[in-house]
Amino acid sequence: MSQELQQYHSIIEQLKPMVREPEFNHVLNQIAGHIPKEKRFLLKMEVKRLARPCIRSMDLRGQVDNECRHFTYAGISHFLDAPAIEVFEQQVRIFGHYSFGVYEAVLSSASRVSRERRSQQIGSEEDAPEDTKKASDKYKAPVVNLLNYPKRSSERMNFAVSLEVFTDLNKSIMATSVDISTSGIKFKTSSDLPFSAGDKVSVYFRGLESEFTLDRRDSVVYTIIGSYRENKDQFISVKRASEYANPPFDQFLEKFIHGNKRRYKVNMNNTIDAIINKSCEQHFSPLFPSLPVFIDVKEGKLLPQFAMSNFANRSILEYWTDEKNELKLGYLLNPLRLNTLCKGERLGEMTVYAFNHIQNDRVYFYSASINELKAHPDLESLFLGFGSRKISWKVFKLQALDARPEDAHAPLSIPDSIGKKIKLENAPPPPRLMARLKNLRYLIHVTDITSELGQECYANIAINRESVKQLKVFGHARNKPPMPIKAFRYKYRENRVETRYQLRSSVTVTYANVTLQGVTEDISTNGLRIELTDVFHGSVDSRVSLNFLKLQAMTNKYDVSALHYRVIDISAGYTVLHLRTIAGEDGKPARTFFDDLIKQNRSRLKTYPDEEEFPGIGHALRCINAKNAAITSFVVHKKNNQYVPYVCVTPEENTRINHIARYQTKPEEANFEFLFRDNASEEPYITTGFRQARAENRTMTAEIFVFLSNSGKQRGEVVNAQWSHRIDNHKARKAFISTALANGQFIALRTVLTNAEKPDTDMLKLEMSYVSMYALHRAKALEENLWSITGCVHLFDITDEVMTRYHFPVTAIVNNRVITPNTKVKPSEIKALLNPSIDTYYASSNKKASRG
Repeated sequence: MSQELQQYHSIIEQLKPMVREPEFNHVLNQIAGHIPKEKRFLLKMEVKRLARPCIRSMDLRGQVDNECRHFTYAGISHFLDAPAIEVFEQQVRIFGHYSFGVYEAVLSSASRVSRERRSQQIGSEEDAPEDTKKASDKYKAPVVNLLNYPKRSSERMNFAVSLEVFTDLNKSIMATSVDISTSGIKFKTSSDLPFSAGDKVSVYFRGLESEFTLDRRDSVVYTIIGSYRENKDQFISVKRASEYANPPFDQFLEKFIHGNKRRYKVNMNNTIDAIINKSCEQHFSPLFPSLPVFIDVKEGKLLPQFAMSNFANRSILEYWTDEKNELKLGYLLNPLRLNTLCKGERLGEMTVYAFNHIQNDRVYFYSASINELKAHPDLESLFLGFGSRKISWKVFKLQALDARPEDAHAPLSIPDSIGKKIKLENAPPPPRLMARLKNLRYLIHVTDITSELGQECYANIAINRESVKQLKVFGHARNKPPMPIKAFRYKYRENRVETRYQLRSSVTVTYANVTLQGVTEDISTNGLRIELTDVFHGSVDSRVSLNFLKLQAMTNKYDVSALHYRVIDISAGYTVLHLRTIAGEDGKPARTFFDDLIKQNRSRLKTYPDEEEFPGIGHALRCINAKNAAITSFVVHKKNNQYVPYVCVTPEENTRINHIARYQTKPEEANFEFLFRDNASEEPYITTGFRQARAENRTMTAEIFVFLSNSGKQRGEVVNAQWSHRIDNHKARKAFISTALANGQFIALRTVLTNAEKPDTDMLKLEMSYVSMYALHRAKALEENLWSITGCVHLFDITDEVMTRYHFPVTAIVNNRVITPNTKVKPSEIKALLNPSIDTYYASSNKKASRG
């Protein structure tokens, strides 16, 4: 159940037994007559969803303390304990069959045990034993930079041999190699002698002199590239100094590694890291909820060029498209806002409110940032109050980032010398493509942070409708069109095994004695996609019958009045169906007809066009976006039947989210325990959110309020979090914020949960094959992890917008960014958490000089 319907839980429970009765609508109006019409519709759709037939199997083994037994209902097998079976049978009596409502009720009931365990483990950690404190460690995740991993120019072999190393000052130390390649070495030593990057060292291979004909007087010169300490040892990485050539040694080392790499094993740590990194990027980019817009700089002007669309952000493009199907995103990213975001020492962010007005079949766009509204104080309340009453009301967050054309290249982690295919993959983008990207300097992330709760707050502002015409100052003139922005989606791996042809033709869809009207969007021999005029109440795997009215009039050879298909996917709005022909003889008439139709009309049927302006530009922009993280996100995988963080992506800056996630953690990790501490509910929102997102094939959004206390020592005392939809009303939410401001810092986050797509193994096959060649067991473990990924959680800082919606003054919003904690608290703990400077908060100090 979505968070906005949680407050109507009791009404839904009353409606469930009536869902199959003819009087359902009458009962709905009686019970929920006091609820607005729009909400009543949502309640109706929710109850209908719960009543849909379900075919999912449940297995509670390992999740509950009681013994689970095999339980079968309607041919579907489950493993449930006695209490779960009791809930199952009770809910079946209510719905009359095994439905999604039964499925969710059983899992919700089973989760109470794990919730109680969680509350005992995480609640208060101050007096907890060490083992209990470690319970929250499962919510920690290593921090990675997407598509940023070491690429080796030559194979590296694990090999330990005695070395003698001389510094520039002729000081000698004894060391042992860890791994070795023709271009470098990694060695360790117990010496405390400091090594600095760029220094030259002379290395003698003492351990090889007795076995091979190496002259004791001949050294090999290397350049230090880095060092670190681990326990008592110092590890130093060096590369060959090209100015000191030594061909005989090079030939010897190349033959030695080639002859012994299977014996000593090739070091594949960088390749394994790259596979993990790329597999996470696969789930990050295709469903990233922000819309990346790429900005060129030409003659000092900021010019938006491209927008990269995907399933999760395409609604933003649709919003800024007019009645002629022309994209007007440039209205949002006008020159004044771009200059505010990108000019100066710091790259910034801003919140923009928007709505549109339709008159004479024309769309008129209106938008204003917070600062633009402050510049017209007499119109601020009117704009917010009037705009929020419109169905087209939106709130967008804009974030500016540096971008570099060279980030477009993401080679494999394997050396070119391994094979021709690898060398081809490692080749940089073609000059023609890089010439198109040469002026790229900035990246703007456009995020829809519209909230139903927020819209309610703004809609409570009293307005004078007679003054509405004054809002034209915020309108975007149609006779001054913005600069065009090329929007395209990245060309993802094609899930369909056959070509799709565009064809719009009337069709009726019949299922469960219900008939709906629709139109086909595209066809193929084995499947098609249909847009319906009404909501589809069936479920995935439902069997439907199609009647092609117009097509039947064109053919006497085939009967296309009752072709059988199965539903394989349903859109978030339940109006678009993806269908596949029924296997076997039942689906043969449909396959035969469309196969013949396509063959006879192939020259006239259009396929979907290639959306890339230049070959490879989609992949190039995807790489640039992935390498420039604007927000904190983490990939989730299922471990021991629990959703837990796997890998975290975070910007380099000291953002407010980073202060929460990286409090009391190691520098290379983040802790998201506060998102799973949902003890007020039967199970964490993250768990229910992913379950619902998967069931309904859509993204899930929610807001969480965080109070960082300036007293306390343990994480559970300092970081206090509560989901906004769990708080009773707006008055209580404002009270939460006021308490946080009085005793520490308030932070509001918007969470977006996105489902994982099937992994694209083609992108990883060369590196996976390389790992399999030397360590098959490690390749299998990587593949298991790849398939265990559930999705991503994206976190957006919406603190300023939330405080604005609850009418906190500007001074309070600014002061909330810089808090001086209680002096009783140790500076190394809370002060570091609560006292980021304005410079670090605005995330601009890491602007690299090379990015210009």
